[in-house]
Amino acid sequence: MTARLGRVTCDITISADGFSAGLNQTEERPFGDDAGDGWGAKLHAWLVETPEENRTEVDQLAAARAFVMGRNMFGPVRGEWDRPWNGWWGEDPPFHAPVFVLTHHARAPQPMDGGTTYHFVTDGIESALAQARAAAGDGDVAVQGGATTINQYLAAGLIDELRLHIAPLTLGAGTRLFEGVPPLELEQVKSRAAKLVTHVTYRVLS
Repeated sequence: MTARLGRVTCDITISADGFSAGLNQTEERPFGDDAGDGWGAKLHAWLVETPEENRTEVDQLAAARAFVMGRNMFGPVRGEWDRPWNGWWGEDPPFHAPVFVLTHHARAPQPMDGGTTYHFVTDGIESALAQARAAAGDGDVAVQGGATTINQYLAAGLIDELRLHIAPLTLGAGTRLFEGVPPLELEQVKSRAAKLVTHVTYRVLS
């Protein structure tokens, strides 16, 4: 009997005009000039200021058994790994599961506290997903982002469920979800409005 595979999901916070980050991303402003200081203060205010109101969605973010993310989401280091960098989340990242980081530059796995281990994948999105599926067993795999990485997986038809968290602001320019993605047929599964965000979940049909 073939083992059941979990879903491939993704959660991403975007502005009302579809951007996950503005222009001029830096280490101090990882989401760009107009998103606010620190970890995207305006875009992610719903996570920081009203976590209890959004408890279902917060818990959902960490429910996967393995994660995939792009190099840009992992951190600001570009090119070769010329300085120690173990993600934005400190010594005990919130994942508590294997995380597969897409990169062009090889690096040994990096164990962290709390069960998170970063694995660095140099041979593409399909390989990262295959490794994440193997690690997750029959659990879900979450493609964490950023938008450029999610767009690659959407274009390849590898996402089962898309969970958008839409913040009430516009950025006007930057990194945009669905950029370069062919037309998709989506089925809305649920939606919920909260004070600082609207949550919408879609099943990706094709």
